[in-house]
Amino acid sequence: MLLAGTVVADPETVIEDGAVVVEGDRIAAVGDETALRDRYPDHEHRAFGIVAPGAVGAHIHSVQSLGRGIADDAALLDWLNDHVLPMEAGLGADGMRLAAELGYLECIESGVTTVIDHLSVHHAAAALEAAVDSGIRARAGKVLMDTNAPDGLRQGTERALAESEGLIWNYHGADDGRIRYAVTPRFAVTCTDECLRGCRELADAYDGVRIHTHASENTDEIGVVEERTGRRNVEYLHEVGLTGDDVILAHCVHTDEAEREIIAETGTHVTHCPSSNMKLASGIAPVEDYLARSVNVALGNDGPPCNNTLDPFTELKQASLLAKVDARDPTAVDAATALRMATLNGARAAGFDRVGALREGWKADVIGVDTDLTRATPVHDPVSHLVFAAHGDDVAFTAVDGAVLYDEERGGHQTLDAERVRREANAFDVPGLDA
Repeated sequence: MLLAGTVVADPETVIEDGAVVVEGDRIAAVGDETALRDRYPDHEHRAFGIVAPGAVGAHIHSVQSLGRGIADDAALLDWLNDHVLPMEAGLGADGMRLAAELGYLECIESGVTTVIDHLSVHHAAAALEAAVDSGIRARAGKVLMDTNAPDGLRQGTERALAESEGLIWNYHGADDGRIRYAVTPRFAVTCTDECLRGCRELADAYDGVRIHTHASENTDEIGVVEERTGRRNVEYLHEVGLTGDDVILAHCVHTDEAEREIIAETGTHVTHCPSSNMKLASGIAPVEDYLARSVNVALGNDGPPCNNTLDPFTELKQASLLAKVDARDPTAVDAATALRMATLNGARAAGFDRVGALREGWKADVIGVDTDLTRATPVHDPVSHLVFAAHGDDVAFTAVDGAVLYDEERGGHQTLDAERVRREANAFDVPGLDA
């Protein structure tokens, strides 16, 4: 397959009249379209306005997709306790599978090829099966909550860790490594010391397993953790072993100097979720400060109830604009930096090698973006266009490992039955809707 157009191979490499050649699960060549067509005359030819690496949703909650819009205009802990946790507690295996399918459909058709997915306490296997069947690249895991949680979601520590280990055995490395596991304590508010230390021990016991949790999203959350532990959030997580280059911390909005040094010195990854942080009025993450300390900052949408979309282009734009407003500096988080956060940085956080750019020998995770639009006329700078003007519904083609998952020209989704998923989601009786 030869995909032609303006190729944004990475944030600093743009090839006008370029092409990407895909063979199997790899990129065979990237370069001038005419030269590559001569070199690969028998390859199927497809043309798009822009050919780019797929985005990495480095912190999402696919299983909250059925709750889009149920918890608007609420602060974080109220949002969580009054709406989202009751919904998660009420979902059976079929509901969890449906929610995950719906989330992955939206990701794939919006140009997301990799996710770091924070599932739920129960029926995580149903969601992981949906990830396998969808074709998306995923780092995902079951949630652990052993204290300060609703009865329907609180588990004993040993059971929670044992169930997590069982999922590692069954899914870590599935489908030739496309699915990988993350031990996923919800956050310090709902996990005991024993649970969090157990998460570290479990991750250390299995090669390539990571840890994914929330941290310092909201001042109320930080207050709860500080009252219980005597430590600020990141300091406490560091104490119990939840920092390091195998740890992804979502949000990190409210951190002090000592915590930022811990994050930088340990190589801990941070996922910035600007739209969610704005909607929940959590605050503005110090992204420029993290980047100046060489912290790897990725981008995520968070969950549909606190963002209402899994469109990565939403976060690309908001990440840049919010940083500029925060710093009163129009050069803060420029377009190339934002795109790097959404691609290469996200892949690094997720622990997938040779993902996040279009380079020879790298994984063929690639999207085709339509620019035959008034909104895309003219495209003077394709990187700027992707960050500031493109929308998820501009994506016409998505492939992961060279397998086509979405092709607008050929009927849309190629793996999951999108019509069936949308029909069932519209008819689904969402738990907690009237909470």
